[in-house]
Amino acid sequence: MTGTASQIEWAKRIRPRVDAEFTRVAGAFQSAACKQKDPDRMDTAAVIAILEEKRVEVMANDRAGYFIRNWQELTDQVRQMIFADSRYQAIRANRETRSQ
Repeated sequence: MTGTASQIEWAKRIRPRVDAEFTRVAGAFQSAACKQKDPDRMDTAAVIAILEEKRVEVMANDRAGYFIRNWQELTDQVRQMIFADSRYQAIRANRETRSQ
């Protein structure tokens, strides 16, 4: 990890919370998927795959400052990352079309 010694120490405390937040959000989606019927369940599985890809990207970041700036306070960063993804937007648009 790159940064000053104190930044690295701080980021090392933040990273497990970030990973836990991804796990929490994935669990919520998995719980929802268990109650869904196809094709909604397949859509939710695709969203979980996007979520896991985002987790890998975030956790691979080796800059301590990134975690301090972007993840020190956990709010809805994971949800925002998913919602901003173009693949999620396509899933959402397809779901809305199906429900009409």
